[in-house]
Amino acid sequence: MLSNQEVAEELLGKFGSQVFDFEEPYGMLTLSTTREEILSVLEFLKEHSHFQVNFLTDLTGIQYPDKQGQEFMVVYHLHSFIHNFRVRIKVSIPEADIHIPTATGLYACANWMERETYDFYGILFDGHPNLKRILNIDEMDYFPMRKEYPLEDATREDKIDALFGR
Repeated sequence: MLSNQEVAEELLGKFGSQVFDFEEPYGMLTLSTTREEILSVLEFLKEHSHFQVNFLTDLTGIQYPDKQGQEFMVVYHLHSFIHNFRVRIKVSIPEADIHIPTATGLYACANWMERETYDFYGILFDGHPNLKRILNIDEMDYFPMRKEYPLEDATREDKIDALFGR
């Protein structure tokens, strides 16, 4: 059985300072890397003769509008069926250069996950074979999961604040 410590040590030995911010929330190995190294890290975990982290469970985006130069993050969840081992990898990218390489060459299932992430956050996956909207209409000129809009319409008059705990 794989341990978080074993995988973390191998990653540090191979990539050094290119992998960082190791954590274990709820027992899941979580780490960060750069967009320049993400494909190498994914390939290393997938092709490793012992780890065999060969399934991309999920890929999504997150927005942190107040983190200057790291406004967006792409998060990868990977799984080894052989060892029942999961790992989360995070990559921060700036809003000014919202590009990251596609993982479709390693995981075919990344195709639709990357399209969904593009559709909702506007993150561009360089090299993706068909990066276009998947759930929203093509004519949308915004990305609905971005934190650019107020959560409520301040002009509404049909709400009584007291009923909403305000």
